[in-house]
Amino acid sequence: MKIDIDELSPVQRKVRVELPAETVAGEFSRAYKNLGQRVRVKGFRSGKIPRSVLQGIYGNEVKGEVRSHLVEESLEEIVKERGLQIVSRPEVETTEFNESGPFSFSAVFEVKPDFEVKDYLGMEVEKVKITITDAQVDEALRRLQEGHARLEPVEGREVVQKGDFVLLDFEGTIAGKPFSGGKGENYALEVGSGHALPQFEDAVAGLTLGERRTVAVNYPEDYPNKEIAGKAVDFSIVVREIKQKVLPTLDDEFAKDHGECATLDELKSRIRGRLEDELGHYQNEELKEKLVDRLIEAHSFTIPPSMVERQTRYLMERYQNQIAGQRDSGAGALPPMEEVKKNLEARATRQVHATLLVERIAQLERIEITDKDVQDRVDSLARAAGDRAKNLREIYSRADARDDLRSQMVFDRTLGFLLERATIKEVDPPVSKVDEQAEKR
Repeated sequence: MKIDIDELSPVQRKVRVELPAETVAGEFSRAYKNLGQRVRVKGFRSGKIPRSVLQGIYGNEVKGEVRSHLVEESLEEIVKERGLQIVSRPEVETTEFNESGPFSFSAVFEVKPDFEVKDYLGMEVEKVKITITDAQVDEALRRLQEGHARLEPVEGREVVQKGDFVLLDFEGTIAGKPFSGGKGENYALEVGSGHALPQFEDAVAGLTLGERRTVAVNYPEDYPNKEIAGKAVDFSIVVREIKQKVLPTLDDEFAKDHGECATLDELKSRIRGRLEDELGHYQNEELKEKLVDRLIEAHSFTIPPSMVERQTRYLMERYQNQIAGQRDSGAGALPPMEEVKKNLEARATRQVHATLLVERIAQLERIEITDKDVQDRVDSLARAAGDRAKNLREIYSRADARDDLRSQMVFDRTLGFLLERATIKEVDPPVSKVDEQAEKR
């Protein structure tokens, strides 16, 4: 086999291959032998069909099979021998050939760039000094209290106020005609929460229990439901129940019932510890991002376009899934798709750049993830997935999904390795404009 490799760019190669006639003839012989065992031709026993008969019936099919096999086998051998790390599908061009002559083809593909990483141990990064304040603990305690609030019927009042929780029936019409989704019974609404259009919530506030009222609501032009976007809808509304939120008292009994603590002070202490753990995790993730930024700044090399394109497609799919949910919930106008794609391409470029750098460091430092590590992570994800555990395990039963998970775990472990060896400099948080004015006074 004669091989020539041209470097078209730092990440693109062109391979030209010429296979001798005897290799081609041997491959055709193999193909026809296998074919003769598989097919049935009237008048001949299986395995005894003359090659000339098979050529007449299946010649073009065999030729295509031989061509594909010679290309795949040759490229696989070349990649292994030359240590090429292909990251794109090869674009192959072949010459015409016959069963007794040589065969030539060329293939163009992208490879991972060759670069040197240096000075990656002991990188200096800054961490802002942040402490958990009493106000933050109180806010977390308030959210816990809100989470255990009860809804109780309002007594001594039959008029809806903002902040009430109501069950209501409604029926909407446009020019006297009903529309899809315009009717509801026992619809739960927190009045003033912003979950419905302000005009609708304002109309509900002030209604008397059991009173039916018709109100007009003007829907904005960009409303997701095109059937009512930009139109005036008349709603007939009647309130069936009025409830109000009743918060539990913050005392030692609350701590015992909802925090598994003996006293309220102990519960506050536990909340502070949890907030400190969350802050520490957040700061570690932020420090890792800073390390990645330092690596990218210090190492400039050509990034394979195919890797960026692949990552951009992945990010686009995620974005489209997210905005599908936003459209369903009636979110506002979205940015133009061209702008979104440009931003996602920039993010994809950074992610691929970081992946290549961290992957090289992992190789140098012999950081590996075992099959057991992968299985342990799958088990952990499955436990956290609840009802989706079976589906998740099916996903990670595939080799490609496990390989992706392994790569992500190597990336995370390598960044943790770099963070452990980094020089972390603590700095005071920046002074806000409010603080500056206070200092001047």
